[in-house]
Amino acid sequence: MKRPPIRVLDVAGSPGEMGRQHGMQHADEIRSYAEERVRLVMTGTWSGGPLDRGTVLDLADACLPAHESFSPTLHEEMLAMAGAAGITPAEAIVGGGFTDFVDTVRANLGGVHPPETIEDDCTAFIVPDHRADGAGFYGQTWDMHDSATDYVVLLRTRPSDAPASLVFTTTGCLGQIGMNELGVCVGINNLTASDGGIGVTWPSVVREALHRETAGEARDVILEADLAGGHNFMVFDAEGEGYNIEAMPTVRPVTPLGDAALSHTNHTTVAETQAVEGVRADALQASSHFRLETAETELDRDGITAGELMTLTGGAVCQVSKEPSHIESSGATIMRPRTREFWACWGLPSENDYQQIAFAGATA
Repeated sequence: MKRPPIRVLDVAGSPGEMGRQHGMQHADEIRSYAEERVRLVMTGTWSGGPLDRGTVLDLADACLPAHESFSPTLHEEMLAMAGAAGITPAEAIVGGGFTDFVDTVRANLGGVHPPETIEDDCTAFIVPDHRADGAGFYGQTWDMHDSATDYVVLLRTRPSDAPASLVFTTTGCLGQIGMNELGVCVGINNLTASDGGIGVTWPSVVREALHRETAGEARDVILEADLAGGHNFMVFDAEGEGYNIEAMPTVRPVTPLGDAALSHTNHTTVAETQAVEGVRADALQASSHFRLETAETELDRDGITAGELMTLTGGAVCQVSKEPSHIESSGATIMRPRTREFWACWGLPSENDYQQIAFAGATA
């Protein structure tokens, strides 16, 4: 379906002010999205058996101290957002960090991860500077159940005590993919972890990493976080430094960017993380391997341009909703940190246009 340009939400000031602005402007959507995510956990599809609402929210409540300890400022922002939108902090944890939270649920309740479970399936990549005429790129699709697409927004943040950022996300979620005004880029792919626990969910990790000045500092945020579940993180900066981190709660191997582009999808590639990866359906694994091979092939050359990356995200790696999974590419981003250029697409990049977005106070 053809979408209009991505919705941009400007938030600025103290953490509390930013959270209240987010919560007030999208209150109805935040409540709806959080309720949908709580309901999905209650069905038991993610944990091997049905759960009552109280059990789900008690587990989410147990994660709150880890979030506060990890980043007091982002914890304050999340609480303010939740209060303004009319949801509880526990509901904010489930809504924003759903795919990590279900790892926590399984680990704490002894459930298994049914192979038919559908999770988000993004394709992400870093193109080194020398393969893009001296200014490399970070890019990715964001793939999820098609019901998530309507909730996609672009946060244009201007914190009082951290770099301004452009953050692709969904309503009620602190952040999923972004670049700050210093040129630090952070993005993700979901991984299925068997070693989840009470801890910090991935949106807080993304936003905290975007508060840093270099890719190395952003990498260290990810390595030091007390993670609730599994995600792959990619970080890249304006000086051409980049890393891939397959970040599970108990193991986090790091691959530095070298001469070739780095690409990643939704399966682990290192023995350490394979040892703690949950079972995934054969069709999902096949899709993940196909998208990874496609990205690696397409990016194995010099002279890569932003337009070509937009074509890649709208081509073979773009997922279109169909039975039985209903996974689709709900949006996509392309970033060029050396030049501070940022493009975002709302909905299928095969059907919808990218929009260039400027930082707060600047022009595109």
